[in-house]
Amino acid sequence: MVSYIVTGGTGFLGRRVLAELLNREADAVVHALVREASVAKLRELAATWNAQDRVFPLIGDLTAPGLGLAEETPRADHIIHLGAVYDMTADEATTHAANVHGTAAVIALAKELDAVLHHVSSVAVAGDHKGKFFEDDFDLGQNLDSPYHRTKFAAEKMVRESGVRFRVYRPAIIVGDSRTGEMDKIDGPYYFFPAISGLAALPAELPVPLPDLGATNIVPVDYVAQAMVQLIRKPGLIGKTFHLVNPEPQPFTEIYAALAKAAGAPAGIGAVPGSHTALATLGHIPGVGTVRDFLLERFGIPAEVAPHTSFNSEFVSDSTRARLRDLEVPAFESYAQVLWDYWRANLDPDRARRTEGDALDGRIVLITGASSGIGLATAHAVARRGATVLMVARSTDELEAAAARVRAESGAAQAYTCDITDEKSVELLVKQILADHDHVDYVVNNAGRSIRRAVVNSTDRMHDFERTMAVNYFGAVRLILALLPSMRERRFGHFVNISSIAVQTKVPRFAAYVASKSALDNFSEIAAVENADAGITFTSVRMPLVRTPMIAPTDLYKSIPVHTPEQAADLVVRALEKRPSRIDTPIGTFAQFVDTVMPSVKKAILHQGFRRFGESKAAKDGKAAEPAAAEHKESRSPLLALGPVVQPLMGLSGPAARITNVIPGLHW
Repeated sequence: MVSYIVTGGTGFLGRRVLAELLNREADAVVHALVREASVAKLRELAATWNAQDRVFPLIGDLTAPGLGLAEETPRADHIIHLGAVYDMTADEATTHAANVHGTAAVIALAKELDAVLHHVSSVAVAGDHKGKFFEDDFDLGQNLDSPYHRTKFAAEKMVRESGVRFRVYRPAIIVGDSRTGEMDKIDGPYYFFPAISGLAALPAELPVPLPDLGATNIVPVDYVAQAMVQLIRKPGLIGKTFHLVNPEPQPFTEIYAALAKAAGAPAGIGAVPGSHTALATLGHIPGVGTVRDFLLERFGIPAEVAPHTSFNSEFVSDSTRARLRDLEVPAFESYAQVLWDYWRANLDPDRARRTEGDALDGRIVLITGASSGIGLATAHAVARRGATVLMVARSTDELEAAAARVRAESGAAQAYTCDITDEKSVELLVKQILADHDHVDYVVNNAGRSIRRAVVNSTDRMHDFERTMAVNYFGAVRLILALLPSMRERRFGHFVNISSIAVQTKVPRFAAYVASKSALDNFSEIAAVENADAGITFTSVRMPLVRTPMIAPTDLYKSIPVHTPEQAADLVVRALEKRPSRIDTPIGTFAQFVDTVMPSVKKAILHQGFRRFGESKAAKDGKAAEPAAAEHKESRSPLLALGPVVQPLMGLSGPAARITNVIPGLHW
């Protein structure tokens, strides 16, 4: 029976090395150094390998003194040291703790147990060495210009000078499995995948000149794992170093060609002659490096990574390949499609933004104020399109009945009772929804309230302004803030805020309402700018008057043409599909135009409307301007005072009608 102690055994490469080792050695026993928190993960892996009786956790910590071992160290013939920080973006202290101090502790353990130490290093130890770098080469005076390069060099040097029996394995840049494409993180060449994905939007026939970025060296993880296990099991070979690399350098033009074919992106026409030298020269000009790093970051490529994806060295691996005659390094183009497909399905940071077919099919859409009116009509509309609708409102009975109607007539719907004016209620809502559905794609902030009362009649009613703001502004913002972190993590999300045409017309007697909707509009515009890089977008629907219970108390609105909830829902669905910044109406746009070019005229017209159309009966009597049952429903703005107010503004039979046809909002 052969016994092993393994560090990094639950990592991307480590778990494949363990699986291969256990498969090839039926009597092998493995003690894997893991933190307490990773014990369950190790046991799950052991179960998948059908090796529960041969794999045991060794509780410790690579970065702790003495590996943090709290129990007696088991006997071991071999120590396989895979544990390290492989992150080019990690800082010096973090990298040094694992890669240098951790290796020193592993060396001490190997001495204590008189075990053979199999140290996993990296071709990064070659630094900026130009020309061939042989397996016996090590310290050739090369520069090491990153924490990762420096610590891998220091760790290998310690192993070589330790006096223990050792072998060193230097893999090249490791990518996913050549058979399945499986990869566990964005690293190395994967940082360039989003840029290639963006190019896929261009015609595939378009010739694309490429900069000369030199050559790289890439190997799939399954090759490295198989090669390591074969070499570990070979007797002797003490003091040997093995290059687990592609036998020939791989120009970036070839790597791009293989990935572009997989992505459906334009094929490159070769490297621009002299561009490699030009790029190197420009990098030394003050300020150019900063601009370069900024542009790389815009493509999601860390500035620390880009310079280290190519190598000046050519890694010679003749001795290693002679010992692995039955194991060939697969050509990159033979598995590029597999890598691409796995990345696109599992690692693409923008994968949540992609839609196949109907933009709403399969999406999670949350709608507030969903128990009646526009909210309910929108719930039916998006459910019919294949979305799962999360219907939110205060009244449980009314909401449950509405959700049942959507399920019976249109599609998938679930009811969630919530008072959006209550911070704890929103917190619990979001927690429950994310537990149930993992994420939310779209949010329709539709719940609201409207108060029709002149400012002069509100001098003793500050609460009218507070409760209107509580629903229309703070309630919507509270929900946005609660969902924003999960949307940013997925790099996709869209908020549709039901605003009002009154924001544009500024109709009298609705100061509380218009102020709250204006606040939400402005908040959304700023939030949209700040979250654009994360794929989070906002639409303000400047909704015209809609026939809902909210407008019932105003007698004037009973005799004028207004939108139906279904027509309003069509506007909301358009906002969900197209995701414009705003959806306006011709009347609203024209009102803004008049306010810009003839502000005094507009003010005079509105003042005449204010004088002609008096206060509502409820306002005159000092009662609430709308029934309690209407609160938190979808409040649709009063259009204008209509009658003599609309006619002068619209001039439906005159030049103004023609003007409204050439001054559209972002969407009409």
